[in-house]
Amino acid sequence: VQLQASGGGSVQAGGSLRLSCVAFGRTLRSYAMGWFRQAPGQEREFVAAISWSGSSIYYADSVKGRFTISRDNAKNTVYLQMNSLKPEDTAVYYCATDPSYIGVGLHYAYWGQGTLVTVSS
Repeated sequence: VQLQASGGGSVQAGGSLRLSCVAFGRTLRSYAMGWFRQAPGQEREFVAAISWSGSSIYYADSVKGRFTISRDNAKNTVYLQMNSLKPEDTAVYYCATDPSYIGVGLHYAYWGQGTLVTVSS
């Protein structure tokens, strides 16, 4: 499985961005998908995750109410809609997927290359 993330960019605080992550190589039936981020000098941290059916969704406390994760299984794609962005959201955002794990840890089997989000004040 290969993941390709896109949609990053530079925005001012309060702005919005929509990240996309497309999976190649196989259909992600039963695979959970997640988003993580890593700011300079910091560890990679959990942002959001969604089960294959979409019935289970998890968010980090820091993004609840501002970010929305969704997926389109027909397109093998997961999205992260980011609203009310803050400077502290600045990071490289990574998508990840796994056939049996969904959660806040870094246990996902497959990772994308990351897309940079920069939020200026």
